[in-house]
Amino acid sequence: MFETFLTEVLKLAPRQLWGVEQQWFYLTEIFTSFSLKKIVASFLAIIELCGLTVLDLPTTPRGEALDLTGYSLVFKDEFDGNELNTKVWEYRGSGPRRGGFNAESQVRVENGNMIMTGDYQTDGMYGEGWYTGMIKLKERYCKGYFEIRCIVNSGAGYWSAFWLQADSPYTASVSKGGVGGAEIDIFESMSWDEKIGKDSVTQTVHCAGVDGVQDGFQSERLGSFYGDDIYEKYNTYGLEWTDDEYIFYVNGIETRRTSFGNGVSEVPEDVIVSLEIPSEEELAELDKENYKTEFIVDYVKIYQK
Repeated sequence: MFETFLTEVLKLAPRQLWGVEQQWFYLTEIFTSFSLKKIVASFLAIIELCGLTVLDLPTTPRGEALDLTGYSLVFKDEFDGNELNTKVWEYRGSGPRRGGFNAESQVRVENGNMIMTGDYQTDGMYGEGWYTGMIKLKERYCKGYFEIRCIVNSGAGYWSAFWLQADSPYTASVSKGGVGGAEIDIFESMSWDEKIGKDSVTQTVHCAGVDGVQDGFQSERLGSFYGDDIYEKYNTYGLEWTDDEYIFYVNGIETRRTSFGNGVSEVPEDVIVSLEIPSEEELAELDKENYKTEFIVDYVKIYQK
């Protein structure tokens, strides 16, 4: 009855319902704990989770610590050298993208980092316009733990992302509610302009054909979660993709877990790093002469059992 009230009357999203569940958990902690420190921490968690439930605000990761017992490192690129290793990476989607273009020229490697740049060019590879970069691994992966360490781009408009994508995850007959492939956004940085909630990232699963629905695609935004000064400092963002669920992490601490859709993807997927470019309308608000933003990646690692 209470859950029906929350979903049908208050129209709370699944992430907000999760926030309510977490509040009950921490309320129990307050009344059963003999540690003042734990009581205070639980009280602060409840306050923050109320912000999620009422205003859909970000929360601090408070789940289990990452445990890679049983996993082995199967891929690592720490971006040493002075150019992208095109034996393992390829440029993705070169050409028109939303209000601008993806181009190889926007990706460089220096000082142990891979850097993607977003800016306006009068003599770009595809003509005058706004530019950005995107790369993906040549090898696809099915399940495992995927992690990036990076400083996300600052400024409005563009946003940084690390994500997985199968073939046609938005086509119901292919995706089959996610088991035939999904888009899994390990993180997207969209909080630069937020007055409350800056320094947070969003984590989302997209697929089509959930519960037999054939039109359009369905999504579960698991929520927004705080990192540590993400526009100035390196943070890690990870996903453990198991046989049963997706488990998301920020700085090695679990944020959420889900088996949204009809189950987890059972097919190999692309591993993608991108500096996403906004629409023409959003780009029109940026200063062509002075705007420049950079997504700085220290490493990408993949582990499997």
